Amino acid sequence: TFSGHKGAVWSCRLDPRANLAGTASGDFSARVWDAITGKPLFGLPHKHIVKTLDFSDDSKMLATGGHEGILRVYALEKCEIGDEDCKEVLRMNQRDDMKVTISKCLWLDEKTLLAACSDGFVRFWDVSSCLGNDVGGNSMEGKLLGTITVDTKSELRDMELSRIGDTKAPILTVAAGNKVYFYDLNQTIGSEKSLLKSHTMPIHFRNEGGASLHPNGKKFIAGGSDLWVRIFDFETGEQLECHKGHHGPIRCLRFAPDGLAFATGSEDGTIRLWKM
Repeated sequence: TFSGHKGAVWSCRLDPRANLAGTASGDFSARVWDAITGKPLFGLPHKHIVKTLDFSDDSKMLATGGHEGILRVYALEKCEIGDEDCKEVLRMNQRDDMKVTISKCLWLDEKTLLAACSDGFVRFWDVSSCLGNDVGGNSMEGKLLGTITVDTKSELRDMELSRIGDTKAPILTVAAGNKVYFYDLNQTIGSEKSLLKSHTMPIHFRNEGGASLHPNGKKFIAGGSDLWVRIFDFETGEQLECHKGHHGPIRCLRFAPDGLAFATGSEDGTIRLWKM
């Protein structure tokens, strides 16, 4: 049990080595924990609700985002154990003309961060300016590399990065409005060619839910505004299965790395594991 937040926890992540856990909360903070013992390591204060966070592949960096519309990057090696005011080394405002909420952030690679936003765009940010540099306690600005326009009428509710097949092709899954979109990130950032598929769902993702691609790339799952979890064919979007069990809308869902099962979390206060 990780005890310490004073508000709802909107996101939790393990680092790739499963030694650290990160949590994003409605108490205007993110926290990093020892994933083995549950001991709190340090706090990352924000000025509004934190909705998402993600560890870099080498576990040295942590990215956060939320209602401030600012994507922050923390160098965890610069944070002292017990520090409740760890400072970011990099920050990126998503727009200059208006504030947008960041619903999900993901590391594409060690130098590139993705932010899914309430204005319907996925933004790609270059964070290499803070790598290996001593910023002297000050934060630097990242560089916007490009965008993908998903749905300008809907907030992007969920975003997942999968590496499919022997080539480990990076596929981005995005849930927004009443559709699930799949993008090939080997294509040029922002290129219309990067859209592989988009499928209309029998549910919507306005307030909750998301989608997850099977590790073999042939099926995906989706859940949101109703109580059911559905399995779809990736190529056609045909519904293959419908699973009932939750008593509240689906908040989140993900496949296991081996694809033999998936997990769902619901407003009914339960997490369920399902066999494929």
